[in-house]
Amino acid sequence: MNLRKQREALEELMLSPHAARSAASKGRQRPEREDPLRPAFQHDRDRLLYCKAFRRLKHKTQVFLAPTGDHYRTRLTHTLEVSQIARTMARALRLNEDLTEAIALGHDLGHTPFGHAGETVLDKLLPGGFKHHQQSLRVVELLEKNGKGLNLTFEVRQGIAGHSKGKGPFLPKRGDKTKLTLEGQLVRAADVMAYIAHDTEDAIRGGVLKRSQLPKPVVKVLGSTLSRQINTMVKDLIAQSLAAGGAVLCMRPEVEEAMKGLRGFLYDRVYENMEVHEDFIKASKVVEELFGMLCNPQYDKTYREYLGGPPPAKLAERQRAAADYIAGMTDRYALNMYQSVFLPHPWGRM
Repeated sequence: MNLRKQREALEELMLSPHAARSAASKGRQRPEREDPLRPAFQHDRDRLLYCKAFRRLKHKTQVFLAPTGDHYRTRLTHTLEVSQIARTMARALRLNEDLTEAIALGHDLGHTPFGHAGETVLDKLLPGGFKHHQQSLRVVELLEKNGKGLNLTFEVRQGIAGHSKGKGPFLPKRGDKTKLTLEGQLVRAADVMAYIAHDTEDAIRGGVLKRSQLPKPVVKVLGSTLSRQINTMVKDLIAQSLAAGGAVLCMRPEVEEAMKGLRGFLYDRVYENMEVHEDFIKASKVVEELFGMLCNPQYDKTYREYLGGPPPAKLAERQRAAADYIAGMTDRYALNMYQSVFLPHPWGRM
């Protein structure tokens, strides 16, 4: 028996009856020889960790645009915090940690530069719209490895595509049918837990909020600091899910309501706060003008220079390629490209 099969046998012994099994995966986009060392979901986790799109997350906005302070979150540190929270809960519930971590590492790969400001612009400009969770799936299925994709398992791709919830519910109500694995549902919940806690902390650090301004009902249930908030949410989901038998994820209503309350508060006071929003308007202009330039035949030379080939003849294909290219940019790459294309360069001879 090779090491992979030993690990798969351990999964059968140790995991909850409700957990996903690597050996029972619905498979990959393209058949390939199984790894002798790693089960399928662990192999996927490793592929995501080493892909280029994952490395670019370190210079993509979480809340504050292109932050110069060392301690503000970026899209990469957010992803790592989601992964840690999700794995902690998965271990306690005896779910598949490798699958959970793989989904968490891949869930935000499709985010644009400048966070949701960039996403909003591309959603307006691209025919058919643009959503970061759909782009994350496109990254792993098509764009990585020069158009070959990462050839991930169905369960990981499903979890990446299904992680987004916007302002909607982050846990299915009891009795609601969902196609997501419990591991995929766990990442949805961990994503909310991570960003409402750490975005609050960053907003306080950035002077956008004061801790005393946090809603009293939220503070009463969750606490006022990041560590207490994360601790309360994680422990509650674990305890309530185990008490319900482990087949569904659930939380006490008051904890769920407090999480929704903090999320709503952040939308009102931080995400749409004018002190932050002014920079987002500028960032939106950068994305909009870059997209327009890449779709304009007058800039064919620039298109070839940056994308490494001739532009597609059909406008819809050119727009799709422009959106893919812009979505993959880091904040600083987008700003540098904008400066190079649209701003004059100093010139002169000594």
